[in-house]
Amino acid sequence: MRTYDFSPLWRSTVGFDRLFDLAEMAQRAGEDNYPPYNIERLTEDRYQISLAVAGFAPNEIAITAEQNVVTVEGSKSEKAEREFLYRGISTRSFRRQFSLADYVQVKSAAFDNGLLKIELVREIPEAMKPRRIAISGVSTDNVQKLEAKAA
Repeated sequence: MRTYDFSPLWRSTVGFDRLFDLAEMAQRAGEDNYPPYNIERLTEDRYQISLAVAGFAPNEIAITAEQNVVTVEGSKSEKAEREFLYRGISTRSFRRQFSLADYVQVKSAAFDNGLLKIELVREIPEAMKPRRIAISGVSTDNVQKLEAKAA
């Protein structure tokens, strides 16, 4: 796997800290594939993250939403010593982080058939949405009067 050195870019850029942090985090995230997950776009402004957390109970999983990051952590407490002849279902502890774009918020989380589903919604504030600006100046009434005089 390649590693990239972003230090030359730090010298000549201002305000791109988050972009470089995202690139470094994506580079590190490729190393661990547990637990497997899907990210789906349900509509233009709705998303869903599904994590396969077989063997975990809902009370063994913690979801934390911070500024632009959702963190899912799971830790399994072994209650009794068991003798496995074959162990294919991993129940190791994990920590998975997802970076969110601006204005994307966690709406809910549900646990169903071994899948943890996290619903995300992008809610752009009214002040940030595009709006039509009225142009002041010459009224259309004045234009009609000039055309009438010319005829």
